[in-house]
Order: sequence, then structure tokens, then C-alpha cells
Amino acid sequence: MIVRRRWTAAATTVILISAVLSHPGSGAAAPAPATPITLTATETALVRVQLRDQAQLDRLVAAGADLANRPRARDGRILADLVLTGAQLADLTAQGATAVQIVQRAGDGSRHHAESVRAAQARTAAGLRASGAGQRTATAAAVDTLQVQQAYWWTTSGQTFLQAQVATTATDDPDVEITVSWRTADGATGSFPLSRFEDSGEYQYHYALPQPVPSRPVQLTATSSLGGVSRAVTPALWPNATPPPLPAGYQKDFIDAYLTPVDVQARIKRLARQYRDLVDVIDLPNRTQGYRRTAVAYLGDPAAAAVVVESVSFGDQGMNGVQVRTVDPGRPNRPLTVGYRDRVLTVTLATDAAGKTVSTTDDVAAAINARQAKRFRATVEDGSAGLPMPVAGPARLDDGLQGTEVPARPWTVQALRLGVHRDGSRVGVLAYSQEHAREWATPLVTLEFAERMLANARTDPATRQLLEQVDVFVIPTVNPDGANYSFNDFNMQRKNLVNHCTGPPDPRNRTSWGVDVNRNYTVGSYFDGYVGASANCLSGTYAGTSELSEAESRNVIALAQAHPNIKFAMNVHSYGGYFMWPPGAYRADGRITLPRPSIDESTLFLNSARRIVGAIAQERDTVTWPSQTGPVADVLYSAAGNSADQLYYELGIFAWDFEVGNDRWNPATGQWEGVGFQPPFDEAHAESQEYAGGLVELVRVARDYAASQSATG
Repeated sequence: MIVRRRWTAAATTVILISAVLSHPGSGAAAPAPATPITLTATETALVRVQLRDQAQLDRLVAAGADLANRPRARDGRILADLVLTGAQLADLTAQGATAVQIVQRAGDGSRHHAESVRAAQARTAAGLRASGAGQRTATAAAVDTLQVQQAYWWTTSGQTFLQAQVATTATDDPDVEITVSWRTADGATGSFPLSRFEDSGEYQYHYALPQPVPSRPVQLTATSSLGGVSRAVTPALWPNATPPPLPAGYQKDFIDAYLTPVDVQARIKRLARQYRDLVDVIDLPNRTQGYRRTAVAYLGDPAAAAVVVESVSFGDQGMNGVQVRTVDPGRPNRPLTVGYRDRVLTVTLATDAAGKTVSTTDDVAAAINARQAKRFRATVEDGSAGLPMPVAGPARLDDGLQGTEVPARPWTVQALRLGVHRDGSRVGVLAYSQEHAREWATPLVTLEFAERMLANARTDPATRQLLEQVDVFVIPTVNPDGANYSFNDFNMQRKNLVNHCTGPPDPRNRTSWGVDVNRNYTVGSYFDGYVGASANCLSGTYAGTSELSEAESRNVIALAQAHPNIKFAMNVHSYGGYFMWPPGAYRADGRITLPRPSIDESTLFLNSARRIVGAIAQERDTVTWPSQTGPVADVLYSAAGNSADQLYYELGIFAWDFEVGNDRWNPATGQWEGVGFQPPFDEAHAESQEYAGGLVELVRVARDYAASQSATG
């Protein structure tokens, strides 16, 4: 859904404050931000924006806007989290949108990473960490019929919340209004409106974000503007599942800073050395491109006339710093020539009888490609075709990469295999993370999980028994190249580093190159006509040149195929607080999803989700909302070619997706607030602790499933 395009804005700085929107039926103003939201025209940020109406959202989706989360309705208005430049935000503001929250600015991630490392070093210097691990600790007469699909309540940090989802039979009437009324055991009452939710033009249901209520609700009804009234229901406790209590001395909290792929690699090596009896390290078969790119330069002025010159080899292979220039021979009737000497590519322009240069940009590009094809590729810059080539240079070729501590060679992605019996005789569980480069909290989750299992296997009999019964596989960083780029060059990088774009390799598009690894798999893919990926190489959801075209996606599938005992998998993403499973994609015409799981498998997916959501909540009362628990295509969006669908439909693995980083309730503003991809480390640390607990519960789910299969087999 993400296609980069050039947006324009007259102002160089954008200051946005709340304004009354013209959404039909809503005269309310957007919640005012605590301070004015300011972005320069070229600054990139993750922004929570209140859109004017559904049509504006539809236009954004069609244009490939970088949606970081599923848009949500609140009080008849639409909130969307978008990665935007200040110029793009100015365009949206001019169209009636309102910025509500800066979730994350470009550069915040680098600052939070540095802060986390400094804090970890300070704790170590102060002797606050133990050597092994730290301890932190409806009526018949009505025009329409209403069905309450969900009614759940829970308590977080002393505040009780209620969430409801209601469907109407008047599906084609966009003006139906539905209101939910509730009553608590002590007689308190209240109500709140629901918002209509459509997906791919098809009505799904009415819903609202979780609403604060004074205590446990005991009755809920829904009424519609057409006269429909639902039957009264008793809201159920969500998720109504808790894991076994942790024993005294249980070890956790092994994460003290953000981890780059280099750090992750070192952690894997250390765990293998420390727990030789419980760990194998698996080198996955497909090496990635590595943290490297070709070197590029503009020959000429892209604002006037230019040729883009690109090295055939990567920049680190001796091409960074090579110079390219055009020169006037200073004599009449000279031919166009190209020469390379002493790391300088010199193009001598052709002249006429009067000694005036006459070579065009097309002539220059063609000459470079014909005479220096082994070293360089040249393409006329967009808008420069046929223009006179200026005398220009020297310009220096550069790959644009800033990470001086990152090895440039192809990268071997590694997996940890944990267990007492690492021979395929036990049911297998796969946890993998950071398919998307900017999701820095996700490898913290999988590594915290792995180290908990290993450390406690020596001190806690229950953990030791789990590793006797289950074979655990962990890929902390699926996409190391993109992650290195996200840490060192562009915090918002989502994709890998492979540039499949044809045409001029415009350096201005460097942050848009790459393939979305989680759109590159084989089932329900873009290439099969499913929604949620793109053929545009600059889109954030670019699906690649073909299914499994990328080393990163091939590695995940290769691991699963090589170990057929893997029956459960969890793909860890961020952010937003979702717990999901297949189907993850649909075709647009009629919103036809991939086949639904059987009744028995759907029950297993949901019951296991309750257990795992309950385990996550044990750490700091974080509850994944029931409205965000379910099949990907229903609770998030269509994600064509995602990994969970291939694991489930092709390999028979029960495959889930986490989206860690749940919205946090702000009691002062009465609003749910987003946390972003790279929050301050205290938040990322908390996410690692709670979701690692969820992965431990997934291991218990696998153990219980294997036992039930043995009992019935």
C-alpha cells in the first residue's frame, strides 16, 4: 500500500493545530495536541492524522501512502498513522486533515538507540547487573437486525475498559448509526457510538476503540437509527486466561539496549558458547546482499540537465570516490569520447565547426554505456532527455551508506535452535522477527524469549521440561541489511536493500529502494492477484520481481521446510498491538479471502490466542484488544504474500503474527496514544518483556497440542 510520490507544499515549515472537520455528522474538533506540531518540508515523521472523510483515506491508500497501522474510527472521524514528510503533511492539511500526534520523528530512533546503549553502559559500570541475568522483577418490528459480535471487558492499571463490535443487516445504508448502552453491577449506566467499518468497499461491522467504564459491565445492548435493537448480552472478561505463576528465582530481563544486527550476531555467538548443551546455531542457506549498494552520482545538474552515473560494482568494491566529469575539448569538430584513468571517468563532449559543444544527455549516457559497460551504467535523469549536456564535474560516486561499523560483505542470517532433543523428534516452534527493518523492538522480544528459556532450563524444572518436550527455533533478524540501514542511515526503512528499480537510480529515491520481505512469499501473493502489495519498486510494500525473489524470504521458508517438525510459528512485528493468524489476504473484487481455517483449527487459533494474550498481560497489564485479535485480513488489512500464509497453507504450520507496541491509554487526555517503531528504550524494553512471556506461552501451547495428538493418535 505504500507508493512514494512527490508531494508539494509552498511553505518550508508546517505548523499544525487542531481544527473542526467537515466530516458528515460530526461537528466535533480534533483533540488538540499538547504543543503545536511542527515539521520542515523535508523532515520525515510518523504522524497520527485525523482525516477529513473516508474518501480522503481511499485516495491515500490508492496513492500508496505509507500506512503504519490500520486506520481507526473515533467519534465519526478517521485516525491514520502515516509516515510523511512535512510537505506531504502540508498537502493533507490543505485538504482538511489535522495532525493529532507526532508518534516518531526521523532521527528519534537513532537517539533512542544511543540513549539505550549509554544507559546500559552506565548500569554495567555501576554494577547494577548480575553476571548471568538481572531481575525486574433486535426486535422483529425493527427495520434492521443487530447482532453483537463482540462484547468484552478488561482492566488495565486500575482502569476498566469495554469494547463492542456490532453488525447490522442494513449493510448497504452508509448512514446507519449504532449506539451501545451499558450497565455495571452497581447500576451505573452509559453509552457510546460505534463507527461503520468497511474494507475493500465491503461493509464489515460497526465498532469503537475501547471505552473506559467505572467498573465491570454486566449488560450491553445496541440500538440503531433505523430502530433495530440487539438482545441484551453480558460482556465477557477478555482474555480470561492466565499462565502459570513464575517460580521464585525465575530469570528474565536480559535486554538492556536496542540491538543492531551486529549486536544480534554477537548475542547469538555468546548464547551458543554459554549453553552448548542446549543450543545449535543454524546458518541459513541464502546470504543477503549485505550492507552495500552501488555508487551513484549526478553528472550535471538534475534541476537543469543531468545524467545519472552508477557503478556496476558495489561502492565498497573500490567505486566509492570515483570521479566523473564532462569537459569541453576546446577545439572544433571533435568527437564525443569517454575515458577512464586514475579513478576518473572523463567524457569529452563533441563540438561543431565553431567549437561549440553539441553532445546531448542521451549522447553522453549512450557513450558511457557503450565504452565503459564493465564499470558504469548511465541513464538520463528524468526530465533531461535530449537536452544539451553541460560541462560539469567532477562529481564523486558514492553509495550513500553511513554505517562505518557495519561489515559490507554478504550477510549470513542465523537461527538459534534450542532444546534438549534437537533431532526433530519433538514438536517444533519457530519465532522470527524483524522482517521489516524499522521494527527495532522485535528482535528484543525473540532474544529475550530465547535467553529466558536457556537460563531457566538450568534452574527451573518447568522450563527444563518445556525444552525436553519442544524443539524451539528463533530467527532474531530476518532482514539484517535493511535493519543496518535503518540504524545507520534512515530510521524509517521498512524493506531490504536490494534495488530492483529500472531507469535512473536517482539518489533522491535511496530511502525508497528495496523489497518488502513480508510481501515476497508465495501464497495469496500480489502475483496471484491479492491485495496489499505493490509492483512499484519505490512502494513500501513492493513485492519484488517474483515470489521468493529475496534471500530473506527464502531463508524463512528454507528453515521451515528443512525441519518438518515445526508445527507452530510466530512472526513478530511492530507496532499497534495485534494478535493475528491466517487468512492474511484477499482479492479486491468481492473481498474474497484465502480459505478460512476449519472450525477446529479456528478454535485452536482463538483459544491459543487467549492464552498468549493473557500471558502478555501479566507483565504490565497490556491487553491486546479483542477487536485486534483474529485473522489478519479481518483485523488489520490484506497483506498479499505474507509469510504466515505460506507457512500455514503450504506447510501446515499454525502461524500467528504479533504486532508488539500496543497503544497506551493516557488518562490525562482520555486518548489512546501510539508508541511507534522505535520508542524510547523504556517502552521497547517493556515490550520485550511482555511479548517474550507470550512466546513462552506459545511453547506451552505447542507442548499441549503435541500431547493431545499423542493421546488421540
